[in-house]
This record gives sequence, C-alpha cells and structure tokens, in this order.
Amino acid sequence: MTNGRPTPDQDALSKIDTSVPHSARIWNYWMGGKDNYEVDRIAGDAYREHAPTIETMARASREYLIRAVTHVAGELGVRQFLDIGTGLPTYDNTHQVAQRIAPEARVVYVDNDPLVLRHAQALLTSTPEGVTEYIDADLHDPATIIERAGRTLDFEQPVALMLMGILGHIQDYEEAKSIVRRLQAALPSGSYFVHYDSTDTDRALKEAQQGYDDTGAVPYVLRSPEQVAAYYEGLELLEPGIVSCPLWRPAPGTAPKPTDIHGGVARKP
Repeated sequence: MTNGRPTPDQDALSKIDTSVPHSARIWNYWMGGKDNYEVDRIAGDAYREHAPTIETMARASREYLIRAVTHVAGELGVRQFLDIGTGLPTYDNTHQVAQRIAPEARVVYVDNDPLVLRHAQALLTSTPEGVTEYIDADLHDPATIIERAGRTLDFEQPVALMLMGILGHIQDYEEAKSIVRRLQAALPSGSYFVHYDSTDTDRALKEAQQGYDDTGAVPYVLRSPEQVAAYYEGLELLEPGIVSCPLWRPAPGTAPKPTDIHGGVARKP
C-alpha cells in the first residue's frame, strides 16, 4: 500500500479470479510450474483425461519457441521481439533465449492477465546491454499495442512479432485475421512473424477443449490447419513451412513426433 493506494502487485492480485480455470495458469500447470490454483489443476487434469497428449503439446510448444527464437536471433540477426500473449513465465522465456544469443536484444511482452502482471517483475530481468519491457494491453486493440511497444522498439528496424498460442482466444476468425494483419502492417520489411496455435485435428483434443470451455473459462477456438495458414498470407515462409511444431527444425539426431499444434516462421518482404 502506497499513500493509501494499492500497489500494482496488490491491485493485480485483487483482480485474479480463482473461481474459474484460466488457460495461462493451466498451461503453467502442464509445464510443471507453480503459478496456478486448485481450480486450474482440476480443469487441467480433466482436460488431460480426454487428451492425454496435452502435456506433451505444452512442452513441445516451449521447445518450438526456443528453437524459433534461437534461429531468428542467431542466424537471422533480429534484435527486437514483440511477444504478445506471453502468459506466465516458465523456463527459457523469449528474452532469456534472445539475450543469451544477443545481449543487446530488446524484448517487449504484452498480456492483460492480472497474474501475469503480478509476475511482470520476473519478466523484466534483462542483460545490461538489452531491454526487457512488459505492457499491460489487450490483443483486441493492436493499435495501442504498437503505439506502446514503439516506446521501446524501433519500428524502422526488423521486429519479430510473436503470437504463440494466443489467437484461439479471439473467438471470431475474421477478427483474428484482422488483428494479425494490422500487427504485421506495422512491421518494416525484413521483420518476422513467429506463431503457433492448437488445431482441430484430433477428436479427443476437441472434446477436451469443449469440456474446458463449458467451465465458464475464456474459450479457446481450435482451428483447422488451413485457417492457421491464412495468418501467413503475403509473407515468405521459412522452411519447412507451417508444420506441427515438433517438426519445425528439430534438433539434429532427434526423432520428434507431430502434435496438434501448428506453426511456422515467416519473413515480411
């Protein structure tokens, strides 16, 4: 409490609803994290009963993020990252991977979840040479995101726009595509789009998702690979294209199995 007013941390805590499960907290649970509540663990266990592969999918998505950011920061030399819908910090977050390769990298996280806001301080660690910033903003308002991110990032230089597992929370597909287009339009030539989303390619996963949506939590729409591919229109896809995430440039000597999460990396011409 400061001058009789709640601190940002206290204010964030007061907005956390523990009566319904929350996707970021459940994802954290599946990833082995501790930033979740009983309601999330119950929902996560129920989801896993229908779709036993979900924990594998969660971990595969993080391994994909690590490989994608490593490639974009390393081989492609990008030094700016805009990670929207970052969720709760776990292991090898975007800024840690990018700044391990390029200490001067600038990373802006965007989310509007009060628990993420509470943990923003953990996200704000940075190398002395680089910058890590957090913006409390809504994906439905891309103009505000770009305006505020522009205080940290230079939109005259290449930026890696990251939308990792977040577009399914935009219920209307046309709106989801519009948001992606508006965000991509703000990027200069030579920028990259890094993305994944869960797909509707498994019956058990669809049943599990419906059960989760029925709890009253914010729904997540599983879309077809063709719908996912539309997010990349007008961009130059890097090999191997839009694929199940474990199959995107796997580590040499590994034999990854596909999961129902599809994504890719593409360059803006």
